[in-house]
Amino acid sequence: MIDTKILLNDFDFAADNLATRGIDKDTLQNLQDKIDAHKKLKIDTEQQQAQQNKLSKQFNLLKNSDDSQEKEICQRKLQDLKESIKKNKSILKAQLNYLEQTLLMIPNLIDKKTPVGKDSSQNVEIKTVLTPPMFDFLPKQHWELAQQNKWIDMESGVKLAKSRFSVLRGMGARLNHALISYMLDFNAKNGFEICSVPVIVNERALLGTGQLPKFADDMFRLENFSEENLTTQTLDNTKKSQDKHNLYLISTSEIALTNLYQDTIIPEENLPILLTAYTPCFRKEAGSAGRDTRGIIRQHQFDKVELVAITSQQESEAMQQRMIDIASGLLESLELPHRLMQLCSGDIGFSATNTVDIEVWLPGQNCYREISSVSNCADFQARRAKIRYKQGGKNILTHTLNGSSLAVGRTLVAIMENFQQSDGNIKIPKVLEKYL
Repeated sequence: MIDTKILLNDFDFAADNLATRGIDKDTLQNLQDKIDAHKKLKIDTEQQQAQQNKLSKQFNLLKNSDDSQEKEICQRKLQDLKESIKKNKSILKAQLNYLEQTLLMIPNLIDKKTPVGKDSSQNVEIKTVLTPPMFDFLPKQHWELAQQNKWIDMESGVKLAKSRFSVLRGMGARLNHALISYMLDFNAKNGFEICSVPVIVNERALLGTGQLPKFADDMFRLENFSEENLTTQTLDNTKKSQDKHNLYLISTSEIALTNLYQDTIIPEENLPILLTAYTPCFRKEAGSAGRDTRGIIRQHQFDKVELVAITSQQESEAMQQRMIDIASGLLESLELPHRLMQLCSGDIGFSATNTVDIEVWLPGQNCYREISSVSNCADFQARRAKIRYKQGGKNILTHTLNGSSLAVGRTLVAIMENFQQSDGNIKIPKVLEKYL
């Protein structure tokens, strides 16, 4: 979440910045007033508690006194203070709950690199990499090629689940697994530790990286999951009550990888922490009705290899560029033309302060389509998940970054369309040959 100190100490900056993301100034003004009221009441309550302690000592001295009137006055004051403090604490608890819930809905501040814009039409192209191939025939779209080569079975996906599910078969499935292995090896060679993480997480993890509460409608929540199943011998008994949450299927392994370090203070010499993982991912795709209904561009279940970095505050900008270079280098090694796009304030993700999208060329669709997003979240997620590092005796919030490397299904689509032959057969990129 955003730093409330910025809201209190530099309100105009925060209001102007968040206005580019559609947050109304009156909403922020109301939030600031509520924060001020909470701070004032907290100070008043602390003063009353100090006065209560002072009177308690005075009353103890008066216990053996013959002055019953003075004792009665002191006792009455103590009772009044006790009731007032109790009332204030109840109000403070309600105020704090309101502030926390409101702050969880406020997106990250954008940084100086992020251009102001309303939507994706105002994103800025940084550069293109590789030249799109020229064909002496009309290139087919991937679902036509999938049907001809029997790589993707859309009908069985619908039969087994519903629309926006599919089954990869034969060479399609083999190539999908080859891509996953190649991506993980590529990332490992670039210094990222390979992890295998759960695809089911609790609410705390989703709050930490910003999927909840904002995007609850796009998450698959597990129903009727037994409470007993959450309790294992490894759980600290004092924390069992904190685990009474709904469980969800992950929409990205960023959630699990980043939250490996929730509530952790990391020695500065251990930074940066670089992680990569393959997982299936799950999204309801709320609001996408009618978009990309054919093929596997937009699925409820899809495979993705993710990059996550946890860094010091000074390193995050350079780390973002490193992660962009890795994702772009991966596509270049697969001989897939792509371009880098700087996202504007109206298109950037909720938790990000800066995002560069990588869009791969799809000749069948005659356009570029997103295949990776590399985001710097600064301290936004770290504040929510309480991820800190020790520097000079102080605990400082880390910066967190994440990026797709890559969306596996979309990479498969890009290979099919870019490497298609006139007879409908599909060549395999050279770097994948040893994985097949």
